[in-house]
Amino acid sequence: MDDEISVEEVEALLDDENRPRIVDIRSPGEFARGHIPGSENVPFGELPDRIDELTGADHIVTVCPHGKASVQAARLIGSYEGTKDARVESMAGGLEAWEGDFEAATDDGETPESPF
Repeated sequence: MDDEISVEEVEALLDDENRPRIVDIRSPGEFARGHIPGSENVPFGELPDRIDELTGADHIVTVCPHGKASVQAARLIGSYEGTKDARVESMAGGLEAWEGDFEAATDDGETPESPF
């Protein structure tokens, strides 16, 4: 893991042509209720078995509800041979600190009040 990245920096990078891969480590249900646009869901428990999906990424940002578990996920990803050249960061403060837009998949088409 390289460091933590602020929510403001992550939001600014979303429009960049070299945007990072945002890896949301919450459960599929929590992810469906709301997530950072364009992020991908790789639940923490599945990360060891799915880490090869991140091979070749240049910049990876892990996110979780409060920014604690994502630090551990970033360390795991950063230790993987396939991501050794990637910049791997955890989003400080987690989704609790996120003030940007959320994408959500709900049955009624409404955006939920809280993504976690």
